[in-house]
Amino acid sequence: MNFFISDAWAQAAPQGPSDSLISFLPLILIFVVFYFLLIRPQSKKAKEHRKMVGALAKGDEVVTNGGLLGKVTTIGDSFVEVEIADGMRVKIQRQAIANLMPKGTIKDS
Repeated sequence: MNFFISDAWAQAAPQGPSDSLISFLPLILIFVVFYFLLIRPQSKKAKEHRKMVGALAKGDEVVTNGGLLGKVTTIGDSFVEVEIADGMRVKIQRQAIANLMPKGTIKDS
């Protein structure tokens, strides 16, 4: 009863050394794209943050990861004391400092 439908026979896949390289090419291409779009910029930003935290000085105006704006009063090895209001000081980790603000950001009232 196979008058109308012919049998489909699969062809043998061609064997060759370049075939395996071509099959890995999309994987290699995806890794290269991830490197240039995700990994490299993230490591560059982390390096800049370490440099900024290492160069902190007394009197710098900073913003913490929690959003507090204050002036650095004391610098230790792993902690920094930041004055967020007159007479109100908090001690935070150096790595918790998000940004260094320009001088004069905090206005004295």
